[in-house]
Parts: sequence; structure tokens; C-alpha cells
Amino acid sequence: MERTNVGIVGMGTVGAGVARLLLDQGDRTARHAGRTLWLKRVVVNDVAKLRDVELPEGLLTNDLMTILNDPDITVVAQLIGGLEPARTIMLQLLESGKDIVTANKALLAEHGPELFDRARELGRSIAFEASVAGGIPIITNISQCLSANQIESLRGILNGTSNFIVSQMEDRGADYSAAVAEAQKRGFAEADPTMDVDGTDAAQKLAILAHLAFGARVHWSEIPRVGIDTLDPADLRYAKELGYRIKLLAIAQLDGLLELHVSPTLVQIGQPLAEVREAYNALSVVGDAVGRVFFHGLGAGQMPTASAVVADLIDTAVGRTGLTFQTLQLWSKQEARVTMGEHSSVPGRYYLRFTVDDTPGVLAEITGVLGRHQISIASVIQHEADGQIVPLVIMTHTATEGAAAAAVTEIDQLACSRQPSVRMRVLD
Repeated sequence: MERTNVGIVGMGTVGAGVARLLLDQGDRTARHAGRTLWLKRVVVNDVAKLRDVELPEGLLTNDLMTILNDPDITVVAQLIGGLEPARTIMLQLLESGKDIVTANKALLAEHGPELFDRARELGRSIAFEASVAGGIPIITNISQCLSANQIESLRGILNGTSNFIVSQMEDRGADYSAAVAEAQKRGFAEADPTMDVDGTDAAQKLAILAHLAFGARVHWSEIPRVGIDTLDPADLRYAKELGYRIKLLAIAQLDGLLELHVSPTLVQIGQPLAEVREAYNALSVVGDAVGRVFFHGLGAGQMPTASAVVADLIDTAVGRTGLTFQTLQLWSKQEARVTMGEHSSVPGRYYLRFTVDDTPGVLAEITGVLGRHQISIASVIQHEADGQIVPLVIMTHTATEGAAAAAVTEIDQLACSRQPSVRMRVLD
């Protein structure tokens, strides 16, 4: 059988999973590829480090030149995280005639235009299914399987770490710090989980999906985002009382102008996104022809991500990636197909929680501010006071982001307000 020689750069958790699939499941990959995917070289920083995969003798090296200078290696899984040296290494691999498979969403979100332009100039390809939602084949589905559609909306849980933390807080009553510690213990969160919990990781993935689905050219840092790092267990309880769960959602909505944002959002219990638990990811996609489709699965972890990487290796070896890469013209210099809307003009319903003095007239003050900003109230929860202050929870009808933000800022300045208020969007 014809053979395609494969290299791996980076042998962390995902790299070990990729090597295991290539070495242990060669017959399976050969059936799908019509050729043998032969793992010829693995480049790492530390060859002495213990790894949870047994590699044949002579495969492991710390010399990148053994791949760069080997014309027989035509496809490389570049599995280094971060921006540098990942960017430099990817450019070197492309310039040495290699097609690339990567799982590095931060690199693509930051340097996608440069890397994709260079790949096209050199007649090479970059496959990146594993960069968003781990084992869920969302890149292929949006760019190929749903290509007959105009995508109208994407609503997703794109960070399994945050979803695990919120699930621990809701299901087990854990506080935020304890939930983070449990996520770290189970390997879902890094020692520094900042990019997961502050919304950065989800925003990077949303930027990639928005480019695929809408042709949007927006840097991930320009996407409005709020994380779960300030989430209060009290809001989880109030949301449940109202019939909702809180999820960190990445949303892209096309309605003339394109709306993009990442934030904790109330999702009605019983809706598919509300029922996504633990470290799972999910994405609801609406196309104008297909309607709504729903994807659900493990968004991270060794083998789910390795599954996506090996699928890309197969597609690249067969030649499918090369065809779609040139056709799609991703991150090219073509004009953007959509225009971004002003975030302040985005409409939506809101969950508001205020902590206020338990005195006569307070509710009238707050509703007066909301009324001046054209915000109508759908419901109010006010439990009996336990002391001199009381929580006040309000669900609004549709209002703009700008009006809701301005109203909350004004209410926080009232003499009766005792701490910063909470404002979260509600998904209808």
C-alpha cells in the first residue's frame, strides 16, 4: 500500500494521543486514507521526558531539522501551544514543503492571515479541525457540509473548563475557587486557568468560527467578552428559580449586521444548551436551508482532540484538505462579506440583580431608572430581607446592550445600592 510519511512536532497530551492512534490503529487509518500513514519522526524539546505512549526506537528527536530536511515527510502535525515558537516553526514547516495539521486556536486567531497567505503562496495547506471544540467536527461541518447555507447564527459552549466549573458550582454547590481546584485536579484546567475563565479561549474560537461562517475579519480581542471568574453562586440559584441555567456562551448572530460576544448567559432549562454538563462542548447552528442543527461532545482531552487531528491527517494525505484549502480562501485579502454591528445596539433580554437597602421607595427608584432607559420589566423576585439589605432580581423585556449597561451603571450610583449589580443576557 502507498505510504504517506508523517511528522509530529510537540509531544504533549494531544501529541501522545495522535501518536497512539497512528501506531496502534494503522489498519483503521489506512482503510480511510487508502494509504498507510507512517509516523516517521517526532520532535520534542526534551527527549528524556516520560510520555504515556511507547514510541519505536529512533523516532524521537529534539532536532527540528530532521523533519525540515526530510523530503519524504509531507504532512506534519504541529502540536505546540502558544504563539511563539509555534508561529516560527509553522512558517519553517510550510517553507520546507510540508502540509500542516494544527490544534492551536490561539495561533490561528492571532496570526491566521499571515500563516494562511504564506501557505497559499507555497501551494501548501493548513488543517485545523482540532482547534475548536476538540472532537466535535464543527470546522468541517461549517466550511463544507453546510456550505449550501447562509449561516444565520452560532450559539455555543466552546470552553469545557468553564462549563465544568459552572456545573460544579450548580450541581455540587461548590464555590468558584473550589470548582477551579477540582477542574485542575481532573486535568481540565491549567495551573493558570485565566484564558479559560475570562472568556479569552472562547473568544479566540468564536473568531475562527465567525470567519468560517460569515467571512468576518475580527480579531478575537475585539469581541466583547465577560468570563465566569466573577460568577456568584447566588445567581445560579436565582436563575434556576426562574427556570434557567447559566452557561458561558459564545454567540454569533447575523441579522443584517453581525453580532459577536462571549458572556455568561441564562438559558432556559430543557433547551439543549442548558443541559450540557461537565467538560462537554456544544454548538447550535442555524442555516437558512437546513434549519437548526446541534453538535455535542467532548471539547478537549487527549483522545477527542487527537481524533480530530488524525482525521485532518487523513484528509490531508488523501488530498481533500488541499482542495478545500485553496477553494475556501480562508483569511485571504478578499473583502469581508459582513459588517460588524455596534455592540451597544445589540438587542436582548437581561437578568439583573441588585443589592439594595430594604427601605420604602427603593423598588420605585430602580424601576424609574429602567423606565427612563426604555427598559420594560418582565418579572421581579424579592425575597424577605435577612438584615438591612435585600437582593432584588429583575428579568427584563428586550432592550439594547447600551441601554441596559447605562441603566445598571446609574442604579449602582443610587444611595440605596450597596454593591455592584449583576447583569447577564438571557437567551431566547
